[in-house]
Amino acid sequence: MGNYDEFMVAPMREELVQVGFSQLMTPEEVDSALQRPGSTLLVLNSVCGCAAGTLRPGVIEAVKGRGLTFDHLVTVFAGMETEAVRRVREHFGSLMPSSPNVAIFQDGKLLHHMPRHAFESLAPSQIADQIGLAQREL
Repeated sequence: MGNYDEFMVAPMREELVQVGFSQLMTPEEVDSALQRPGSTLLVLNSVCGCAAGTLRPGVIEAVKGRGLTFDHLVTVFAGMETEAVRRVREHFGSLMPSSPNVAIFQDGKLLHHMPRHAFESLAPSQIADQIGLAQREL
């Protein structure tokens, strides 16, 4: 059970689902999603103001507005799916926990991680730029 009311979180979830993201609700779903072959864009979503103001709009611009393609688009919500978030952070290794954040995996390996401090002062278009740069390295 999460820390927030689902009624409050639902619209924040839906923003990403509408552009093709699948929600990861359990540790098993996280493991399965992050170990798949191909490229995976993961958004660790949150109620944080920087998630609403810049991260989600930047991610949406990247995948919808700019047409950046990944084999898999997945999201998990901090403060809600506690065990799934814990498992995501295990896949991040020694990186400091933060939410929200964005990560790109290729064939199960973490290739790029953008923690909150890396984008909280950026505009959505700049976040989309950063995702595009990281995608070109795949």
